[in-house]
Amino acid sequence: MKVRQKITDLPQLYSAADVAQALRCSEWWVKEQARRGRIPFTKPGGSYRFTADHVAEITRIFESRPTGSSSAAVPVSQAPRGRAATAAVSVTPLKARTPRRARHGQSQSTAA
Repeated sequence: MKVRQKITDLPQLYSAADVAQALRCSEWWVKEQARRGRIPFTKPGGSYRFTADHVAEITRIFESRPTGSSSAAVPVSQAPRGRAATAAVSVTPLKARTPRRARHGQSQSTAA
């Protein structure tokens, strides 16, 4: 004999607006991340819905953690950006074009 599950036993589903309010972001952002498959969701009836586990996972996905200690700044083997590369590459200086108005005026004055 099958036992029917009570409606209260089903997981609570939250809308994108509810999740956006909880995460303090826009509803558009929540829907866009779900559309691109970057965050977990369920889509019953054609609209994005989220469980409490989904919201917890979204928080974990976008969590930032400190990287190592602050005393290790930049490794000595890395040169500052832009300085080492410019020494080996020859650079051709750019020259601006004469504006069309000025070119047009020169051709009329020489023709007259």
